[in-house]
Amino acid sequence: MLSISIRSRLLLLVLAVLLPAVAAAAFVIVQTYAAEREAVDRNLRDTARALSTVIDREIDQRATIVRVLATARALENAPQLTAEQRRVFDRQARRALDGLDGWLELTDGAKVVLSTQLPPDMVSPAASAGELAQSAAVRSLAAAGDAPGPHARVVQPVLRDGRVVANLELTIMPSELQRIIDRQNLPPGWLGTILDADATVVARHPGGVQHAGRPATPDMLERLRREREGFFESVSLDGTPVRGYFSKSARGWTYMTAMPRQAVAGSLPPTVSQLAIGGALLLALAIAGALFVSRRIVGPVNSLKEAAAWMRAGQPVPHRATGLAECDEVGTALAEAAEAIQHAQADLERQVAEAVARTRQAEQRVSLSQRVEALGRLTGGVAHDFNNLLGVISNSAHLIQRRASSPDIQAPVAATLRAVEVGSRLTQHLLRFSGRHPTRPARIELGRYLADSQELIRVVLGKRCELQVTVAPDTRGIMVDSSELELALINLALNARDALPAGGHVWIEAGNAAPEDLPELPPGDYVQIAVNDDGTGIAEAIADRVFEPFFTTKGVGKGTGLGLSQVHGFCVQAGGRAALASTPGLGTTVTLLLPAAAPEAAAPGPAPAPLPEGGLYGVRVLLVEDNEELADVTAGLLDSLGCRVLRARSPDEALLLAGEARTLDVVLSDVVMPGDMDGIALARTLRQRRPQLPVVLISGFSSALGGNHGFPVLHKPCTPEDLVLALRGAIDAAR
Repeated sequence: MLSISIRSRLLLLVLAVLLPAVAAAAFVIVQTYAAEREAVDRNLRDTARALSTVIDREIDQRATIVRVLATARALENAPQLTAEQRRVFDRQARRALDGLDGWLELTDGAKVVLSTQLPPDMVSPAASAGELAQSAAVRSLAAAGDAPGPHARVVQPVLRDGRVVANLELTIMPSELQRIIDRQNLPPGWLGTILDADATVVARHPGGVQHAGRPATPDMLERLRREREGFFESVSLDGTPVRGYFSKSARGWTYMTAMPRQAVAGSLPPTVSQLAIGGALLLALAIAGALFVSRRIVGPVNSLKEAAAWMRAGQPVPHRATGLAECDEVGTALAEAAEAIQHAQADLERQVAEAVARTRQAEQRVSLSQRVEALGRLTGGVAHDFNNLLGVISNSAHLIQRRASSPDIQAPVAATLRAVEVGSRLTQHLLRFSGRHPTRPARIELGRYLADSQELIRVVLGKRCELQVTVAPDTRGIMVDSSELELALINLALNARDALPAGGHVWIEAGNAAPEDLPELPPGDYVQIAVNDDGTGIAEAIADRVFEPFFTTKGVGKGTGLGLSQVHGFCVQAGGRAALASTPGLGTTVTLLLPAAAPEAAAPGPAPAPLPEGGLYGVRVLLVEDNEELADVTAGLLDSLGCRVLRARSPDEALLLAGEARTLDVVLSDVVMPGDMDGIALARTLRQRRPQLPVVLISGFSSALGGNHGFPVLHKPCTPEDLVLALRGAIDAAR
């Protein structure tokens, strides 16, 4: 073996270690600089788009105010208004515009009939902007009349019998838009600008409305004529070179954010120079240290035999095979002693680490369980109240839909019903998290189920992610709702896809759970389904909150925060639990622990009955509902269906009315009501007193949705068709 001096070996080691590190540091610096520039550009773009969204939303809110005022009853004789109608509408308009910097005018194409700038009885003879508008619009105008400086007007035609009789025009002043842009908390040195359709400044931050009326620079005018959005480099109105991003809305308004070009170009060079100097100093110090250490190693080499005895006694002595003749004499003794100590120390460290990890996991599970349980109760209560509100909206919309034949009414009513459906789906997510969502469990064999589902999961993951599904041969079946299990797997696949922006691997593994994997679960057999990915992972600081509803680490518009809460709610409702383990930079594993099914699977339930023929004309219904508004619209809906409705606000009042009115056909009762008696107890009492009187329950949050109490249950909000089906079915079954 070729002998090399200690000094030469140390120098070679220093160079071999530090030179690649210096090269890697240089590469990281370059990549970091490029990433910083990309992050700045992305921030400029997102800020401009966010400003566009905020301004458009503010204008839409004002357009909504004008649209609602255009339907006011006080304008039914517009533009010829009586003095009383003028005063009533003037009060309504001023109340609606309270807090807004602008005014509202009613014009008939020749004069201003009413203006919130004038007393209620005064008519301005000034000519209007033109002929009556035939459709709603938002106009950007130059300085004129009562509106100094550039401003915007929201124009809403007033329709009577399908004919435009007048215009409502809401003037939006630059100061109103200036307040909006000032509230966006732009970073120091950043510029935010709003341009109208003629590329004239309406509002600007910083600087305020003092820049209003100034045109954009010539190079920006050219860009605005050719493109709707994009990055730009120009000179600001203050004469500062800037880089920014502009976005033009559908109405022709332009929103711009920019930052000084010097800040973009000069953010990293100080860091780069400091890192380079630090690397050079580190390399010089390492070489000097190697030379110094090499001179001091020669002497201690002759004492290695004595050091071996110290190591056997438990004192640590480092040993490195160098090939030097002085070290070869004691190599065997050092190796034996080092091996004995290393084994003992490794075993001790492993046992301590495992004990600490188990203690920490137990504490985290207890904390997470308590927090999730509290959130479950909270979200369940919110879902109940929200379903009552949805019931009011749904029943009112259905009632309007049945009684209104105008296409102008049908379209917003249909939009309202679609919004109710979206809200209802949201409450279902909340109920899944709280464990109150009704399910239809069926026996599932995971070997066949996951094999059939993997193509759907591959579609969700996309082509950049590779999926591998493994099911242990002896895996037992589970008794769960298959649609809920499919939704849970889809939610986990979506999270895995978002954690793998450049692609990667996803593994789904199923098998029987070991006893040590079942902390805080009732005794029994369980099956675990683990979904693993090698993505970016989740930071430890937020890992305990991922199952909370509406908690998300994704950007605005990219996530609802209900995916993992659905997974948690599904597992809890099935009698199991969900667990998450993640390491930043390495990946995430979500494990579903579900009770194993009994050997004999329950037979599937009967198919739902078909919709009965006939309506509810003449049916006498006792409606029991403590929510006054919901009771009003439900009674109106039942009345429109031909029913004769008798109302009760509590179970006690319902029992009294049921005893007095012997000609009732059916009882429709809410489940959750204040007092000692709820809807289920009321139904059971009525069954004892009047066995032939059918009872239908309706609820948005209750164990009655999935209980075995023997009464049909409707879910809030429900459609008129479902209501007719349930009531008619109960009446026919009783007869």
